[in-house]
Amino acid sequence: MWAAPKPLEVEVPALPLREAQRYCQRMAYREAQNFYWGFISLEREQRIAIYALYSFARQVDDEADTAGLARLHERLAVHRERVRACVRGEFADPVMQVLAHAVARYQIPESELLALIDGVEMDLHRARYQTWEDLREYCRLVASVVGRMCARIFGFSDPAALDRADELGLALQITNILRDVREDAQLGRIYIPAEDLARFGVAERDLLEGRTSAGWRALVAFEILRAQELFERGLRVVDYIPWRAGVCVQTMAGIYHRILDKIARDPELPLRARASLSRIEKLRVVLESWLRVE
Repeated sequence: MWAAPKPLEVEVPALPLREAQRYCQRMAYREAQNFYWGFISLEREQRIAIYALYSFARQVDDEADTAGLARLHERLAVHRERVRACVRGEFADPVMQVLAHAVARYQIPESELLALIDGVEMDLHRARYQTWEDLREYCRLVASVVGRMCARIFGFSDPAALDRADELGLALQITNILRDVREDAQLGRIYIPAEDLARFGVAERDLLEGRTSAGWRALVAFEILRAQELFERGLRVVDYIPWRAGVCVQTMAGIYHRILDKIARDPELPLRARASLSRIEKLRVVLESWLRVE
């Protein structure tokens, strides 16, 4: 049975820097069940920065599920002020304490951190998306902008890395949407575009009630193909970033590729449960990612 999200940990006061860094690491380890396997390949300073960025993104994203619509505007205003203070080098909690160092060191724009909050705010106003272009804008705000900030932390040899990071973020988010169909439906949300549902004859009611319809398999295949094409283009980011960062990217993308493979083999799986990989399967992806860059 789906479990309600845990309360946020935004009110924890700032700590000595090393303790704040460990706090972000623990949060990333606990919450980033797939991405953490990629994070561990990074050099320490980059890894700590990514922990903080992920922890902040997790806190903001969870607001949409925990704050309730009545309080979401208020809570997101708090996060926007956290970002503005962080960019000024000010902070009151361990996540923003570590993120403030990352923002200064890697020149992460305030606009990109705020864009992430804007994306989460869309969940206050929208629970449906009519077209792929509509959904793409949402994915750009909640996923692609995170990819851009990661690329800034990694460092890159060509600004084209930012465009590739955009596409990789889209691919990861489409995978999330397919994986989380059941959980999102329980929250009354459908992220698969209405035009795609109509194209394959899948009714909203089928998703909300977890029923398989005649066009479901074709719809899943269509969305998987879209994700795979974006993965192919997005993974070219590794041509522009340091090799250890490339291992990180290959690992995260590899885990998500395997989730897509599971869904492709069993298209009804997202209507029953969340697709996931075992620890052994994830370790295999990590090993393959290291071998790929040797």
